[in-house]
Amino acid sequence: EQAEALPRADLEVDALEDFDVVEGLVHVDGADDRFAAAVDVVELARALIDAESVTPARGAVFDVLEAALVPLGFAVERFVAGEAPDGPVENLLATRGSGAPHLAFAGHVDVVPAGDGWTTPAFESEVRDGLLYGRGAVDMKGAVAAFVAAASGHERDGQITLVITGDEEGSATFGTVALIDRMRARGIAPELCVVGEPTSAKRLGDTIKIGRRGSVNIWIDVPGRQGHVAYPHLADNPIPKLIAALAELDALVLDAGNAWFQPSNLEVTDITVGNPATNVIPAAAKARISIRFNDEHHGDELAARVTEIVHRHAPDAMVTPRVSGEAFLTEPGALSTMLSAAIHDETGFVPELSTTGGTSDARFLRALCPVVEFGLLNATMHQRDEAVAVDDLRALTRIYANLIDRAFGTVA
Repeated sequence: EQAEALPRADLEVDALEDFDVVEGLVHVDGADDRFAAAVDVVELARALIDAESVTPARGAVFDVLEAALVPLGFAVERFVAGEAPDGPVENLLATRGSGAPHLAFAGHVDVVPAGDGWTTPAFESEVRDGLLYGRGAVDMKGAVAAFVAAASGHERDGQITLVITGDEEGSATFGTVALIDRMRARGIAPELCVVGEPTSAKRLGDTIKIGRRGSVNIWIDVPGRQGHVAYPHLADNPIPKLIAALAELDALVLDAGNAWFQPSNLEVTDITVGNPATNVIPAAAKARISIRFNDEHHGDELAARVTEIVHRHAPDAMVTPRVSGEAFLTEPGALSTMLSAAIHDETGFVPELSTTGGTSDARFLRALCPVVEFGLLNATMHQRDEAVAVDDLRALTRIYANLIDRAFGTVA
């Protein structure tokens, strides 16, 4: 890891009286009540969206977030980690209070590229017909804004930590992993963690993610010997070998699923020969497979199984796996119970506990403490005209505030 401290944002930290930043989204009325600040979740979400931050993100979007956190009493540390091609990446670690209980919120302020076809510019937020539009509105600047707004008000006994990265949408090499290293070096050890990914499917609060399947991608490169199709005895065609290996891999039944996880699945995601000639046996054939696996497997074991199958058909093949995350499960317990109760208080229904979907940075954070994921509706994430209902933003803020109260023992 290559890390460097970032210069502080242009904040007069010692002069919080009548502190207004980012077009008035944070207000502190008096220095005697340092943490009686109010954050407007919609204005903060808009300010974050307007700070363009395609992954890997640095700079302005972190300035906005820091400017919102400092008046709330958070000590903010920003640092840049990594080098090209996966870096540099900016990260933010913010803490307030000390001791127990210790609740962490984790998320990201980087976004995927906007793409074409937006009704209004993707990085110029707009509210119309009750919806807030802009890239990152649901994934996941809206949830970051909601938690910051929920943390507004008087300081509680105990500790709150925000763990915010700028590369969750990218390689995730120098983001949350680097933040965890920094937390361990600082002795920051949360007891519970919520990740603000957009987990809701049809209505806000219908789904909490308590685990995720693991992911391994595997590249297969089968060598051959190029030659004329009329003289096959002088060549070695790699394609039949690759096809035979892929046929056996495609027929694998890895498991039948279990109480918390759906069955693991192996998918062929690419086949490449790159042979423009009709009369040439190619010199190589390549493929890529992706396996999403449940907690009955480990990535390295699956990679070894794939390698053995490929080598039976093509002994000289090169098999290159990359495990991007192991499966994990946070057994239902105190954290999911408190969050479910907070959701029920706001919505009147009990959320489903789920492990569906792709990977997230929760796969790293689970090494610290129990972790669950909960956030906004995911219907428009990564799409053009990404949008969140303003009412949902405010409701999510209330749910997070309720969770904070429960974690800190102020709600029975």
